[in-house]
Amino acid sequence: MPDGARRRPIRSFVLRQGRLTPAQQRAMDELWPRYGHDPVGAPVDWDAVFGRRAEHVLEIGFGNGEALDHASAHEAHRDFVGIEVHRPGVGRLLNALAARDASNVRVVCHDAVEVLQGDFAEGSLDEVRIWFPDPWHKKRHNKRRLIQAPFLDLLASRLRGGGLLHLATDWEPYAEHMVETLEAHPSFTNRLGPARSAPRPEWRIPTHFEQRGQRLGHGVWDLLYDRR
Repeated sequence: MPDGARRRPIRSFVLRQGRLTPAQQRAMDELWPRYGHDPVGAPVDWDAVFGRRAEHVLEIGFGNGEALDHASAHEAHRDFVGIEVHRPGVGRLLNALAARDASNVRVVCHDAVEVLQGDFAEGSLDEVRIWFPDPWHKKRHNKRRLIQAPFLDLLASRLRGGGLLHLATDWEPYAEHMVETLEAHPSFTNRLGPARSAPRPEWRIPTHFEQRGQRLGHGVWDLLYDRR
Protein backbone atom coordinates (compact mmCIF):
# COMPACT_ATOMS: atom_id res chain seq x y z
CA MET A 1 0.00 0.00 0.00
CA PRO A 2 1.48 3.41 -0.91
CA ASP A 3 2.49 5.67 1.96
CA GLY A 4 -0.48 7.73 3.14
CA ALA A 5 -3.05 5.55 1.38
CA ARG A 6 -6.17 4.71 3.39
CA ARG A 7 -7.46 1.17 3.62
CA ARG A 8 -10.96 0.94 2.13
CA PRO A 9 -13.47 -0.31 4.73
CA ILE A 10 -15.22 -3.58 4.04
CA ARG A 11 -18.84 -2.84 3.15
CA SER A 12 -21.71 -5.04 4.25
CA PHE A 13 -23.64 -4.13 1.11
CA VAL A 14 -23.20 -3.82 -2.64
CA LEU A 15 -25.19 -1.18 -4.46
CA ARG A 16 -27.27 -2.82 -7.16
CA GLN A 17 -29.49 0.09 -7.97
CA GLY A 18 -32.64 -0.88 -9.82
CA ARG A 19 -34.47 1.65 -11.91
CA LEU A 20 -36.81 3.91 -9.95
CA THR A 21 -40.39 3.97 -11.12
CA PRO A 22 -41.76 7.41 -12.01
CA ALA A 23 -43.67 7.42 -8.70
CA GLN A 24 -40.54 6.56 -6.73
CA GLN A 25 -38.54 9.26 -8.51
CA ARG A 26 -41.24 11.85 -7.76
CA ALA A 27 -41.12 10.75 -4.14
CA MET A 28 -37.35 11.28 -4.01
CA ASP A 29 -37.76 14.71 -5.61
CA GLU A 30 -40.82 15.93 -3.71
CA LEU A 31 -40.95 14.07 -0.40
CA TRP A 32 -37.28 13.96 0.56
CA PRO A 33 -37.39 17.45 2.09
CA ARG A 34 -40.20 16.25 4.38
CA TYR A 35 -38.97 12.80 5.35
CA GLY A 36 -35.34 12.59 4.31
CA HIS A 37 -32.29 13.18 6.48
CA ASP A 38 -28.93 13.91 4.89
CA PRO A 39 -26.07 12.90 7.22
CA VAL A 40 -24.33 15.82 8.88
CA GLY A 41 -21.47 13.96 10.57
CA ALA A 42 -22.29 15.33 14.04
CA PRO A 43 -24.76 14.19 16.72
CA VAL A 44 -28.30 15.20 15.81
CA ASP A 45 -30.93 16.40 18.31
CA TRP A 46 -33.60 13.95 17.21
CA ASP A 47 -36.14 15.35 19.67
CA ALA A 48 -35.81 18.67 17.84
CA VAL A 49 -36.09 16.95 14.43
CA PHE A 50 -39.38 15.27 15.41
CA GLY A 51 -40.63 18.15 17.52
CA ARG A 52 -41.28 16.09 20.62
CA ARG A 53 -39.64 13.93 23.26
CA ALA A 54 -40.12 10.24 22.49
CA GLU A 55 -38.28 6.94 22.24
CA HIS A 56 -35.98 6.62 19.23
CA VAL A 57 -35.96 3.43 17.16
CA LEU A 58 -33.46 2.82 14.37
CA GLU A 59 -34.07 0.28 11.60
CA ILE A 60 -31.03 -0.59 9.49
CA GLY A 61 -31.63 -1.94 6.00
CA PHE A 62 -35.41 -1.52 5.75
CA GLY A 63 -35.65 -2.89 2.19
CA ASN A 64 -38.92 -1.78 0.64
CA GLY A 65 -40.02 -0.23 3.92
CA GLU A 66 -43.14 -2.31 4.60
CA ALA A 67 -42.10 -3.27 8.13
CA LEU A 68 -40.98 0.26 9.02
CA ASP A 69 -44.19 1.77 7.67
CA HIS A 70 -46.24 -0.71 9.70
CA ALA A 71 -44.21 -0.20 12.88
CA SER A 72 -44.35 3.57 12.75
CA ALA A 73 -48.14 3.45 12.26
CA HIS A 74 -48.73 0.99 15.11
CA GLU A 75 -46.15 2.47 17.51
CA ALA A 76 -47.11 6.10 17.02
CA HIS A 77 -45.73 7.02 20.44
CA ARG A 78 -42.19 6.31 19.18
CA ASP A 79 -40.03 8.07 16.57
CA PHE A 80 -38.27 6.04 13.88
CA VAL A 81 -35.18 6.53 11.74
CA GLY A 82 -34.73 4.11 8.84
CA ILE A 83 -31.53 3.58 6.89
CA GLU A 84 -31.45 1.99 3.44
CA VAL A 85 -28.93 2.37 0.59
CA HIS A 86 -31.18 1.15 -2.24
CA ARG A 87 -33.11 4.08 -3.66
CA PRO A 88 -36.15 2.21 -5.07
CA GLY A 89 -36.99 0.97 -1.58
CA VAL A 90 -36.48 4.46 -0.19
CA GLY A 91 -38.83 5.93 -2.79
CA ARG A 92 -41.46 3.30 -2.05
CA LEU A 93 -41.35 4.04 1.67
CA LEU A 94 -41.57 7.80 1.12
CA ASN A 95 -44.79 7.30 -0.84
CA ALA A 96 -46.23 5.03 1.84
CA LEU A 97 -45.45 7.55 4.59
CA ALA A 98 -46.97 10.43 2.65
CA ALA A 99 -50.11 8.42 1.88
CA ARG A 100 -50.99 8.33 5.58
CA ASP A 101 -49.39 11.67 6.49
CA ALA A 102 -46.91 10.05 8.88
CA SER A 103 -44.96 12.38 11.15
CA ASN A 104 -42.75 10.04 13.19
CA VAL A 105 -40.30 8.74 10.56
CA ARG A 106 -37.10 10.07 8.99
CA VAL A 107 -35.29 8.24 6.21
CA VAL A 108 -31.56 8.10 5.49
CA CYS A 109 -30.05 6.81 2.23
CA HIS A 110 -26.45 6.23 3.27
CA ASP A 111 -24.04 3.73 4.83
CA ALA A 112 -25.43 2.82 8.27
CA VAL A 113 -22.01 2.58 9.90
CA GLU A 114 -21.13 6.13 8.91
CA VAL A 115 -24.53 7.43 10.01
CA LEU A 116 -24.26 5.74 13.40
CA GLN A 117 -20.76 7.06 13.89
CA GLY A 118 -21.64 10.62 12.95
CA ASP A 119 -25.29 11.42 13.53
CA PHE A 120 -26.18 9.58 16.73
CA ALA A 121 -24.89 10.54 20.16
CA GLU A 122 -23.91 7.94 22.71
CA GLY A 123 -26.93 6.43 24.43
CA SER A 124 -29.38 8.18 22.09
CA LEU A 125 -31.23 5.08 20.83
CA ASP A 126 -33.85 3.00 22.63
CA GLU A 127 -33.94 0.22 20.07
CA VAL A 128 -32.10 -0.96 16.97
CA ARG A 129 -33.75 -3.31 14.48
CA ILE A 130 -31.78 -5.20 11.84
CA TRP A 131 -34.10 -7.59 10.05
CA PHE A 132 -32.88 -9.97 7.36
CA PRO A 133 -29.50 -8.41 6.57
CA ASP A 134 -27.54 -9.91 3.68
CA PRO A 135 -26.19 -13.23 5.02
CA TRP A 136 -23.18 -13.24 2.67
CA HIS A 137 -23.47 -17.01 2.68
CA LYS A 138 -20.30 -17.84 0.73
CA LYS A 139 -17.41 -18.40 3.11
CA ARG A 140 -15.11 -15.97 1.29
CA HIS A 141 -17.75 -13.27 1.78
CA ASN A 142 -18.45 -13.88 5.50
CA LYS A 143 -16.22 -10.94 6.36
CA ARG A 144 -18.84 -8.66 4.80
CA ARG A 145 -21.52 -9.61 7.33
CA LEU A 146 -22.79 -6.60 9.20
CA ILE A 147 -22.97 -8.33 12.57
CA GLN A 148 -19.35 -8.38 13.71
CA ALA A 149 -17.74 -7.47 17.04
CA PRO A 150 -16.61 -3.95 15.99
CA PHE A 151 -20.11 -3.12 14.75
CA LEU A 152 -21.60 -4.38 18.01
CA ASP A 153 -19.20 -2.07 19.85
CA LEU A 154 -20.66 0.83 17.87
CA LEU A 155 -24.25 -0.26 18.50
CA ALA A 156 -23.56 -0.68 22.21
CA SER A 157 -22.27 2.87 22.41
CA ARG A 158 -25.38 4.31 20.73
CA LEU A 159 -27.96 2.25 22.64
CA ARG A 160 -28.97 3.40 26.09
CA GLY A 161 -28.64 1.01 29.00
CA GLY A 162 -31.60 -1.35 28.82
CA GLY A 163 -32.12 -0.63 25.11
CA LEU A 164 -33.00 -3.47 22.75
CA LEU A 165 -31.11 -4.89 19.77
CA HIS A 166 -33.52 -6.98 17.67
CA LEU A 167 -32.01 -9.11 14.90
CA ALA A 168 -33.83 -11.44 12.52
CA THR A 169 -32.54 -13.76 9.81
CA ASP A 170 -33.74 -16.71 7.78
CA TRP A 171 -30.22 -18.05 7.17
CA GLU A 172 -29.31 -20.54 9.90
CA PRO A 173 -25.49 -20.22 9.63
CA TYR A 174 -25.85 -16.45 9.98
CA ALA A 175 -28.15 -16.90 12.98
CA GLU A 176 -25.47 -19.09 14.57
CA HIS A 177 -22.85 -16.45 13.81
CA MET A 178 -25.04 -13.72 15.31
CA VAL A 179 -25.59 -15.69 18.49
CA GLU A 180 -21.92 -16.57 18.85
CA THR A 181 -20.85 -12.96 18.33
CA LEU A 182 -23.46 -11.49 20.67
CA GLU A 183 -22.98 -14.06 23.43
CA ALA A 184 -19.28 -13.16 23.46
CA HIS A 185 -19.92 -9.41 23.65
CA PRO A 186 -19.78 -7.87 27.14
CA SER A 187 -22.48 -5.24 26.47
CA PHE A 188 -25.38 -7.49 25.45
CA THR A 189 -27.45 -10.13 27.19
CA ASN A 190 -30.04 -12.43 25.62
CA ARG A 191 -33.54 -11.50 26.82
CA LEU A 192 -34.72 -15.12 26.73
CA GLY A 193 -31.61 -16.77 28.10
CA PRO A 194 -28.21 -17.72 26.69
CA ALA A 195 -28.21 -18.45 22.94
CA ARG A 196 -32.01 -18.64 22.70
CA SER A 197 -34.06 -17.31 19.79
CA ALA A 198 -37.55 -15.90 20.21
CA PRO A 199 -40.85 -16.49 18.45
CA ARG A 200 -41.56 -13.64 16.05
CA PRO A 201 -42.58 -10.71 18.28
CA GLU A 202 -45.92 -9.08 17.55
CA TRP A 203 -44.24 -5.83 16.56
CA ARG A 204 -42.43 -7.44 13.60
CA ILE A 205 -44.72 -8.26 10.71
CA PRO A 206 -43.67 -11.07 8.34
CA THR A 207 -42.25 -9.46 5.20
CA HIS A 208 -42.60 -10.64 1.60
CA PHE A 209 -38.90 -11.51 1.67
CA GLU A 210 -39.37 -13.60 4.80
CA GLN A 211 -42.43 -15.38 3.43
CA ARG A 212 -40.54 -16.23 0.24
CA GLY A 213 -37.76 -17.76 2.34
CA GLN A 214 -40.24 -19.81 4.33
CA ARG A 215 -41.74 -21.16 1.11
CA LEU A 216 -38.22 -22.33 0.25
CA GLY A 217 -38.03 -24.15 3.56
CA HIS A 218 -36.00 -21.57 5.50
CA GLY A 219 -36.45 -21.19 9.23
CA VAL A 220 -36.60 -17.75 10.86
CA TRP A 221 -34.63 -16.68 13.93
CA ASP A 222 -35.51 -13.60 15.99
CA LEU A 223 -32.81 -12.62 18.46
CA LEU A 224 -33.55 -10.15 21.27
CA TYR A 225 -30.54 -8.75 23.12
CA ASP A 226 -30.68 -6.09 25.81
CA ARG A 227 -27.95 -3.51 26.28
CA ARG A 228 -26.45 -4.07 29.72
